[in-house]
Amino acid sequence: MKAAIYSQKKDLDTFLYLSKFVSELEGRGVKSVLFDEMAEALQFSKIFETFNNKQDLIDKEVDLFFTFGGDGTIVNSLTFIEDLEIPVVGVNTGRLGFLASFTKEEAFKELDAILKGDVKTSRRSVIEVVSPRSEEFFPYALNDVTVSRKETTSMITVDSYINNEFLNVFWGDGVIVSTPTGSTAYSLSCGGPIISPNNENFVITPIAPHNLNVRPLVVNDRVEIKFKVESRVPQYSLSLDSRLIHIETDKEIIIKKAAFQLLLVQPNNLSFYETIRQKLLWGRDKRN
Repeated sequence: MKAAIYSQKKDLDTFLYLSKFVSELEGRGVKSVLFDEMAEALQFSKIFETFNNKQDLIDKEVDLFFTFGGDGTIVNSLTFIEDLEIPVVGVNTGRLGFLASFTKEEAFKELDAILKGDVKTSRRSVIEVVSPRSEEFFPYALNDVTVSRKETTSMITVDSYINNEFLNVFWGDGVIVSTPTGSTAYSLSCGGPIISPNNENFVITPIAPHNLNVRPLVVNDRVEIKFKVESRVPQYSLSLDSRLIHIETDKEIIIKKAAFQLLLVQPNNLSFYETIRQKLLWGRDKRN
């Protein structure tokens, strides 16, 4: 068995923790394949195999993908795994951590169960963006796709269509389309609903809409969403999770569900509702 080790952190504490973790894997007969930029920055021994893209994961026959950081680290793992369906084990060394299900301590306690497959696997839907420029960028997102204004303080207008049926013109700073996974990210900050991961939905959430009667809309994720943008400048911003590109206003985009999913490994006792109670401090009130 081989396990990919991925982190965006480059400090001494991360090196010490990962060194111990890699040793625990080796003691169980599991070979580690390190993210090359991380291995170089943390000065790991050159005896380790490294990866930098999807093909590397295929060539080195990686079975598990461990991420060490916050939710952003898990989200970025999609750019390597794509449609390979390699299970992702998120170890939370960050702050909030809706997706990173294992603490640093739990990662060691649950390691045998993870390697044996005695854990839950949550299948998370992925968004695909289709545009005339799709070949120029990685067109998938785990959390959300956002259309927003670029280099202007003026509003943009976004004409929206569901399966080619006109929906609305959004006047404001932009529009977010999120998966259930991304419903607790940017969409939530803009007033969108929380959706449990096993639902098959997209959320269309306006960003600072000028019309106060415009509200977030939940739609089935089998639809295709089309956006046409008008702006006082010739481009608008398109973000896929944390990746930002700029699109000409005469270029339409179509947003749809990707043909594959991302697999997240979770402890058997993990509950989505318990997670949001803890992270959002629900049920805690000084009046109680």
